[in-house]
Amino acid sequence: MQNQTQIFGIRAIIEAIKSGENIDKVFLQKGLKGELFTELESLLRKKDVNSAYVPVEKLNRLTKSNHQGAVAQISPIEFYDLETLVMSIMESGKTPLFLLLDQLSDVRNFGAIIRTAECTGVHGIIIQKKGGAPVNGDTIKTSAGAVFKIPICKVDHIKDAVFYMQASGIKVIAATEKTQNTLFDVSFKEPCAIIMGSEDRGINLSVLKIVDEKAKLPLLGTIESLNVSVACGAFLYEVVRQRLD
Repeated sequence: MQNQTQIFGIRAIIEAIKSGENIDKVFLQKGLKGELFTELESLLRKKDVNSAYVPVEKLNRLTKSNHQGAVAQISPIEFYDLETLVMSIMESGKTPLFLLLDQLSDVRNFGAIIRTAECTGVHGIIIQKKGGAPVNGDTIKTSAGAVFKIPICKVDHIKDAVFYMQASGIKVIAATEKTQNTLFDVSFKEPCAIIMGSEDRGINLSVLKIVDEKAKLPLLGTIESLNVSVACGAFLYEVVRQRLD
């Protein structure tokens, strides 16, 4: 199993970005100033690298080394190009099944979803470049290594992926409680992509407006929602059940 790699130090991170290193996220110390730090901030914006401002205590937990106010996480995987992936699955003769994650933030949920997706024959997972959980050591561990077995794509916005799926003849289905339809009312036998939302907000309203169908899980108890990785598993196994029939 590969391990997550870190780069620390402002100059080292600048050089890594310029050399095209596959950086997943950069953590920057809140309130830090200086010419070199400003150069790093500018480069992050220019290259559209995912970043976050955090207290120095967070950086100290990430590394024992002299981080100088900046720590970068290097992704342990190479991300796929969405258009190339969709086209290859369409041309293979398989019935496409994709999973879109709208800013899912918990790495353990992310890892659990990747594991279930691999077990249920999902052809690819699409995430947003910013705002979602990183692919890190916890993701790898929770996925039981499945992160290395299933293609993962990054897009600027989930809506970009929705539009591309629809243009490719793939039905986009949102897993949301904002509907009367349950997942048992929806056909998953044709090419489809399922969207799961974030743990706290669900699917973005602007995304919900453009999907083809919405479906929810019937909840018979008093708790109003399921953990997102559990809900995702229920949806994916309904796809398996329908396609096995």
